[in-house]
Order: sequence, then C-alpha cells, then structure tokens
Amino acid sequence: MKKIAIGCDPNAQEQKQDLIGYLAKLGYDMVDLGSEDPIYAHTAFQVARGVADGTYDRGILLCGTGLGMSIAANKVKGCYAALCTDVYSAERARKSNDANVACFGAFTLGIRTIEKLAETFLSAEFEPGCSSQPKVDCYMEYDQQRG
Repeated sequence: MKKIAIGCDPNAQEQKQDLIGYLAKLGYDMVDLGSEDPIYAHTAFQVARGVADGTYDRGILLCGTGLGMSIAANKVKGCYAALCTDVYSAERARKSNDANVACFGAFTLGIRTIEKLAETFLSAEFEPGCSSQPKVDCYMEYDQQRG
C-alpha cells in the first residue's frame, strides 16, 4: 500500500476531501497535511519534504491552478512535482519523468478529472532504461549537487 501525502490551499479544500475519500477506497493510505494556510507554499514544502525524505511514497497538491504548488514544491531538493492537466501528462509524469508529486488545479479541472489523473499518476511507475533515463539522470544529478 502506497502512503500518499496530500495538501492544498484554502481554495481546494473540498476537492482535497473528495480526492482523499476516492483514493482511500482504492487502497491508498492518505495522509492529510493540511489546507488552512493561505500561504500555500508552506503546505507544498511540507508535502515535498515528506516525499523527498521517503516518509511518503508520493504526494498530491492542489491549489486554484496547480501552478503555484508545483513551483513551490520543486524548490525542495529531491521533489519532482508535475502539473498534471490530462491523463497522458499524469501518466508520463511518472513513466518518463519519475515525478513524485502531482499537482492539480481545483479551478481548472473538475473533481472527476482530478480523481482520474491522480489514479493514473499513482498507478504508473517510472520505466528504468527508457529513452528518458539520461534526461532524468541529468536533472536528478543537478538537483543533488545544488545547495
């Protein structure tokens, strides 16, 4: 069972609660890291740190567009957050890019779409040796060398 950290800003609380229920029914161990802080970067950092240090297997972040959460989460060393807007990007975020956090827009996507994208992201696995491997190795190496 994968342990999933989830967080959002105050704008996406309803979608977060719906998503927690949906993913829990699929067997994921959901850990809610909050939604009350209007400075969404604090929540993004908390989810990203937990995923980067291995406390959680994956992370999910929601805000109005998903953009701010993805920018903030990617500031954490070892976090590879991807804004997912369609099934193909959610799948490729994992399979080709080894992303470990998915970000969704509560104002730009309906809850059923968010559920499908989250399910796709969480069920996909990185494909070692794929044509993207050298690219992934490059940005992970750069990430490890930064201060």
